[in-house]
Amino acid sequence: MGKMKPLQIMETVLRDGHQSLAATRMRMSDMIEMLEKLDDIGYFSIEAWGGATFDTCLRFLNEDPWERLRILKSHLKKTPIQMLLRGQNVLGYKHYADDVVSEFVKRAVDNGVGVLRIFDAFNDVRNLETAMKACKAAGGHAQGAIVYTISPYHNKESFVKVGKELVQLGADSICIKDMSGLLSPYNAYDLVKALKAEIDKPIHLHTHYTSGMASMTYLKAIEAGVDIVDCALSPFALGTSQPATEAIVAALEGQERDTGIKKEVLYPIADHFREVKKSLAADFKLNTAIDINTKVLTFQIPGGMLSNLLNQLKEQGMADKYSELLDEMPRVRADLGYPPLVTPSSQICGTMATYNVMCGERYKIVPTEVKDIIRGKYGRTPKEIDPEFRKKVLGSDDHITYRPADDLEPQMEALTKELAEKGYPNATVEDVLSYALFPEVALAFFEKNR
Repeated sequence: MGKMKPLQIMETVLRDGHQSLAATRMRMSDMIEMLEKLDDIGYFSIEAWGGATFDTCLRFLNEDPWERLRILKSHLKKTPIQMLLRGQNVLGYKHYADDVVSEFVKRAVDNGVGVLRIFDAFNDVRNLETAMKACKAAGGHAQGAIVYTISPYHNKESFVKVGKELVQLGADSICIKDMSGLLSPYNAYDLVKALKAEIDKPIHLHTHYTSGMASMTYLKAIEAGVDIVDCALSPFALGTSQPATEAIVAALEGQERDTGIKKEVLYPIADHFREVKKSLAADFKLNTAIDINTKVLTFQIPGGMLSNLLNQLKEQGMADKYSELLDEMPRVRADLGYPPLVTPSSQICGTMATYNVMCGERYKIVPTEVKDIIRGKYGRTPKEIDPEFRKKVLGSDDHITYRPADDLEPQMEALTKELAEKGYPNATVEDVLSYALFPEVALAFFEKNR
């Protein structure tokens, strides 16, 4: 065992930090004067695009996400810009045709993205093939993500298997993506050790503070040899975001894995973002003081969703059924083959559980998305769905076992034509991609800005 390398950090203040604590409302004007300072820190990468930022730019901030990316790139010359991509879903909620996925990835890299973190809600790597290939072809760093969850069908071995499949697809690094803060410190140690033993690529760990364990989880992962961790500058850290950059840097000072980053250089940048957070809270009427909620370890439901589900019940005058709903969620998840609860599967399971509780009868009303999971339209579920249950809900045992996107015809040409018919014959490829992902939102944006 040689000397361990310094720990590297991905900074999330420009994406996941404000997505987690400030409804993704940070504007380009809030970031711009700090970009060159951030570029000088010595981060592995700065996450600044993808996730919910694309939709929010168009929908709420009247900003073109592609233009934002180009501006970011013009200031971040040394540090790669990282983005989050949902595999075949790109940044939307359904599967897109391969030509849309490939073109989107190519344009993202051409406009300034250096590292793409690519994941699939079900860990079905078939749904990552097209995006990974396109990323490599465009010259980007393809980071394959293993979505972390807890169930009788998920364990260290199953996660290592996904990691190896991602390496076969050409992954340049592997990320453990723990979106709900479920990864406990000792499990993190064991999982990182197992991945390092089998995979000769950098291992990157992403978690959220939601359950209150994230800093301890990072420390054990660091001891196990994890290469990179995600942190957010302190104003946009903790709560449902990541551990604080300054704290992780300080914890390792003078130790074997010292990051080499000077915490004192981070302070003035953090002070700037502290003011930004106040202005976002005031301008968008946001509650940015989000508490940790250790109950997530039992329910596995991301925090924001718990309050949404309670509101739905209240609107129906059924608030007293809340504890019944919390009991029903894991049962629905088991019926649907134990999908990790991340967008979109978390919303789908939550809606189904709500219907079951409100109707007083299970699966009396079944939304299309639930039927699509059962049909295999989202990909392979971790546990095979029971054929009897499938028959009960669908009326037959029909389901697909191939990659869902194989059913989709190319879409780019038709979308370009459609946009021209709507009055935008000179739309750029980037415009067509915005329209492909968020048609109504993109059209409203074009009307305002063209």
